[in-house]
Amino acid sequence: MSAGPSDVQIVRIPSDRADRVVDVLCEAFYHYPVMRFVLADAADEYPSRLRTLVGFFVRARALRNEPLLGIPRAESAGLDPDAELAAAATVSFMDGRPSPPELAVLRDRVWTDLGEDARGRYERCGVAWSPLEEVGTRHIHLNMIGVRSGARGLGLARRLLGHVHDLSRERADSMGVTLTTEDPVNVPFYERMGYQVVGHARIAPELETWGMFRRDPRD
Repeated sequence: MSAGPSDVQIVRIPSDRADRVVDVLCEAFYHYPVMRFVLADAADEYPSRLRTLVGFFVRARALRNEPLLGIPRAESAGLDPDAELAAAATVSFMDGRPSPPELAVLRDRVWTDLGEDARGRYERCGVAWSPLEEVGTRHIHLNMIGVRSGARGLGLARRLLGHVHDLSRERADSMGVTLTTEDPVNVPFYERMGYQVVGHARIAPELETWGMFRRDPRD
């Protein structure tokens, strides 16, 4: 892939093409601490169970009509909804809107497939994340952001983050962007992008999380 930071396109992926986003995030998050923690008993079924979990996260955003963002590979760049993506991100609008009933059905089906042990470990994560996302002001939340291994080092994550920051500035009900990360290597990267650590928690002996917030610059 030859695209650099100056010539990539960021497109909103329609919900009926959500699998394109799932493909990227499954690759990017294959070794991610949260996925390994939640799916600890996956063994040989880990890839399929990972796809179930990531698919749930992505389709939850689609059901709520929240952004699924992607950067197509250079050779398939454009607005083709079937283009393979090099990078992707998902965002939540923390505006208090009710979730559609289809989301509850999807959630129950996913945890039936993954099992109560996995659900319990995920709920432990949720307990740790919840206070870290309370920053005392209106905001949007970056759920997931990932880049395919063959496209890393090209500035695509920076471009996606910049787009998310623009989404926040365009919304009257947002003053910034929150995120959580469970990889300490990510913390200085986000700090360089203007984020500050607003909280830290240990989910399990082998898993910790950092809450971060970037306040929008305002005129």
